[in-house]
Amino acid sequence: MATKDSTSSPPDDGVAKTRGRQKILALVVLLLASAGGAYWFLLRPAPEPAEPEPGEVLALEAIQVNLKAGHYLRIGIALQLSAEVTEEVDGSKALDALINVYTGEKVEGLAEPSRREELREVLVDRVVELYEDEVLDVYITEFVTQ
Repeated sequence: MATKDSTSSPPDDGVAKTRGRQKILALVVLLLASAGGAYWFLLRPAPEPAEPEPGEVLALEAIQVNLKAGHYLRIGIALQLSAEVTEEVDGSKALDALINVYTGEKVEGLAEPSRREELREVLVDRVVELYEDEVLDVYITEFVTQ
């Protein structure tokens, strides 16, 4: 006589387990896709703005600046303009910044390359701020102390 095994399950039970797993898998995939989409549209870092292209270099006439102890500095600069600049740039704001940065400096300090570079960086920061997106850099074209 054949006995029925009570531990075996009906054939429909395997199909139900497979459908349950498929639903869970579909839910996991949906959650991952939603999380990826949320990151892409909401949390990803903004792309870096493109660096402005350099354009013409505008050389300004050299000027004399008073230093300490009756000395003076003859200095010339050139402005690296952005390629987007279409109108003529007035260099008077740059020359004013130049005078403010270098006036009153000691001749001995200007003889040190590190001090000259420090002052040039201050000048570049001021000029770039004054001209907003028109000027990218400042070059020293003449530098004579007496």
